[in-house]
Amino acid sequence: MLTDTHTHLYSEAFDEDRKAMMERAAEAGVSRFFIPAIDSTYTEAMYDLERQFPDKVFLMMGLHPTSVKEESYLLELAKVEAAFEKRSFYAVGEIGIDLYWDTSTLEIQKEAFRRQIKLAKKYQLPIVIHCRESFDEIFEVLETERDEKLFGIFHCFTGTKVQAERAIGFNMKLGIGGVVTFKNGKIDRFLREIDLKHIVLETDSPYLSPVPFRGKRNESSYLKLITQKVAEIYEMPVAEIANITTENSKEVFGV
Repeated sequence: MLTDTHTHLYSEAFDEDRKAMMERAAEAGVSRFFIPAIDSTYTEAMYDLERQFPDKVFLMMGLHPTSVKEESYLLELAKVEAAFEKRSFYAVGEIGIDLYWDTSTLEIQKEAFRRQIKLAKKYQLPIVIHCRESFDEIFEVLETERDEKLFGIFHCFTGTKVQAERAIGFNMKLGIGGVVTFKNGKIDRFLREIDLKHIVLETDSPYLSPVPFRGKRNESSYLKLITQKVAEIYEMPVAEIANITTENSKEVFGV
């Protein structure tokens, strides 16, 4: 059994073939899908997805850093907090800091990140971190929030071994996705030195397809290719990688 710990199955990219895509995932052994939020414009689509696949889909709630805008982020955060008052979720995510698209919003991104970490602690939930060109800034916030209630996943981990060890030091698992199959992905060079107990698998579909689909739409069935690459790196059977990483996901999400 494989667990895709990070997949945007509600994305418009799947509107034409969502059911078939889910069937392909099932054939590939993927039976658990953890769904990160972006902002309130996607909330209804997430709820619809959950209604369609209630025993397979596990929702998160949060405000994605690229949706942190000066004019709207406080309202968006209020909507996130209101959602938690109405129902339960499995994580606060995806949250974090993204300096690839916009560096001018760094301070409000930090504020939104910190507020959502506190929300996760309130509900005793994991956080799922989006980090793009922002390791130092992410670590700075995590340092101020470090305690026994802080835990979660560093989604789409693409850092160095030193950064991996530092992330683990904050009680984070590393989300390993399609980048591990890239020739220039770099994480394959040191991943074997990281104990498998710190690893979960993800696709981030429809983004970041693994080789040989790089540059095309990603989907959860491709998690099998990521698992195969991780099995090669660790020189372990695919089934064992699947079992260990699924158990790790259960440890994080509590289900």
